[in-house]
Amino acid sequence: MTGKYKVTPEQTAFFNDQGYLLVKDIISAEEVLRYSGIYDKFLDGTIDAGKNRADLGIGMAKSGQVEAITQIMWPSDFMPALLEMSFHHRVLSISRDLLGKDMDFDFDMLISKAPGTNSPTPWHQDAAYWINMPDTRAVSCWMTLDDSTKENGCMWYVPGSHKLPLRPHRFAGKVGGALMCDCSEEEGLAIEIKPGSCIFHHGHTLHYSRGNSTPGNRRAFIINLRPETMIALEREKGYDHGRGGNAADRQLRNQEIK
Repeated sequence: MTGKYKVTPEQTAFFNDQGYLLVKDIISAEEVLRYSGIYDKFLDGTIDAGKNRADLGIGMAKSGQVEAITQIMWPSDFMPALLEMSFHHRVLSISRDLLGKDMDFDFDMLISKAPGTNSPTPWHQDAAYWINMPDTRAVSCWMTLDDSTKENGCMWYVPGSHKLPLRPHRFAGKVGGALMCDCSEEEGLAIEIKPGSCIFHHGHTLHYSRGNSTPGNRRAFIINLRPETMIALEREKGYDHGRGGNAADRQLRNQEIK
């Protein structure tokens, strides 16, 4: 990155061509510790997210396992100070370099794979969960607070897939759980990253992660951004990405692939 939190023209071109971009050390080692402390308070219930907490892997958990993949929507609603911390500000700055100055914060979430849960996040495109937008610019920033490896659930991407039509999606397990589409690791590329680093990916980029088969955590903090006018349109149509306590009500919303 040039400057403090800018991307180069070459990085922007890579994102536009490949549909993803690795950014190393978006937060420092000291900041990783601070974010980890906050994150763990969500996981252990010290910060109660109520119905904004759900199992993304519903229908995929092992017998007796409470959550296959823990998902907490809108953590910044429960801890507003997150919005003023470094991660949100830096992600917003980079997203505007990548996709335009009208990009703004849409929503955030936590996705955690506990040790030994071994539940994969199926191949999907984020846009499958969303209502159709006349402007399809959207980007998610996926930051890890742990060493992110193939064994514990690092991200895999299909380069250039954001430039192709959305693939047909279906529920991977029970209705209300994760969506999936047909894809395989043979098409994709695994990107292992260190704590405090992140990957930006387009809303149409195919991605997936394996389950966590290790004795350690795999905690990810995700921020999604899109143009201000599209955020306003979403809210007009009553779509708030689970903010109203309906995090478990996941649907195949994109009309292009129904």
